[in-house]
Parts: sequence; C-alpha cells; structure tokens
Amino acid sequence: MSELIIAIIDRSEFFKAGVRQALSAQRDFKLVDCDPENEPLKLIEAYSIDVVLLDIDFPISEGLQLSREISRHYPNTKVIMISSYFNDEELFETIKTGAAAYIDKRTSTTELVSTIRKASRGEYPINDNVIARPEIAGRVLKQFQEMALAGLTKEKVVAPLTTREIQILSYIANGNTNKQVAHVLGISEQTIKNHMSAILRKLNANDRAHAVAMAIRNQWVSIDER
Repeated sequence: MSELIIAIIDRSEFFKAGVRQALSAQRDFKLVDCDPENEPLKLIEAYSIDVVLLDIDFPISEGLQLSREISRHYPNTKVIMISSYFNDEELFETIKTGAAAYIDKRTSTTELVSTIRKASRGEYPINDNVIARPEIAGRVLKQFQEMALAGLTKEKVVAPLTTREIQILSYIANGNTNKQVAHVLGISEQTIKNHMSAILRKLNANDRAHAVAMAIRNQWVSIDER
C-alpha cells in the first residue's frame, strides 16, 4: 500500500491534534502539520505533499489565496478546504481556487477519510457540493459565461457528446434521477444508465457530478433558475 502524505494547515493546535487522532487508524497516512503563517508552501515542497487539509478561516481571504497558490504551484497536491461556517458563499469562492473538496469541520472521521482518498485519486468531491446546490451551479455557469464574453477564457470547447447525451446530461445537471429522465424521454432506465456510462467514458469523468461540472464549465448544459 503506497503512503499518502497529508498536511494539516491550521492555526489551532487543538484541531491539528484532533485530526491526527482521528486519522491515526489509517496506516497508509503520513501526517505533517504547520500554522498557515509558517511558510506552508515550503512544507509542501519539502514533503511532496499529496493532500492538504487547509483551514479556510484565517481569515478567509488568506485561506482562499493560499489554496490558489497551492493549486497553481503544486498541481499534484490536492487541497481540501475545511470550514467552521460551511456556507454557499464560501463554497462559491472555494470552487474558484481549484480546491478538490470543501468540507465542514464538524464532518465525521469516516467522511473525512473518504474525501481524502477521493482527492488523492484525482477526484473532485467539491463537484458533489455544486450539484447539490443548483443556485451555486447557476452562479458558476454565469461566471464562466461572463468570462467568455469578456474574452478571458479560451474558446468554448466542443462537446464530444451526442445530442442525446447532452440532453440527458442537462436533465441530470438540473437534479433529475435516471428514473425521472427515463420517464421524461420515454425510454428505459437501463438506456439512461448506458448513456451515462458512455458520457463518463467520453469525458474521462470520475462520476456523474464530475461529468456535470465539466459540462457546466464548458457551457454544454445550463442550470435552470430556481
């Protein structure tokens, strides 16, 4: 089993000790920690950190900036933002930093371990937060559209999907289940599952949430106003 090197970057010694205790049963986890003001980028460089657990609250502007710097300078290091407040505005700002996940400090040990392992595999659990909040997905889509109109992004990427696949993904993006989409389109639920498998394969997406996030970013689908 390969070792995962995890950095806990937080001001609170009590919190860092608590995380160490919570993760102590994971034999493949190697834990290091530091205060966010004690040159955390040097720590990441020195230990070749795989995953960073980063306190967003020190204050939030500095937490977001550090996440951006890690994503920019160490793209192979995945950032998991940890928040004491866990709200939609923080989620929206966190998405823009390139963080892999955004979680509540009150989350369970099981959920924390699962999120760390997903992030270490290159998955983006933060996409689940986006899909669960249509208003945030709409804001993300709107921002990408505004950036595109201002010429701040590359040209729109052509979707490698069929018209039917885009149609299905659009329904999924707006919160419908496979069963609901099948009913609306008048086809079997198994057919929807087959289409979703093809979509994930074509987009090289980890899961449905990842596929939807990619589709929103590239403006292949839109989110209904609610």
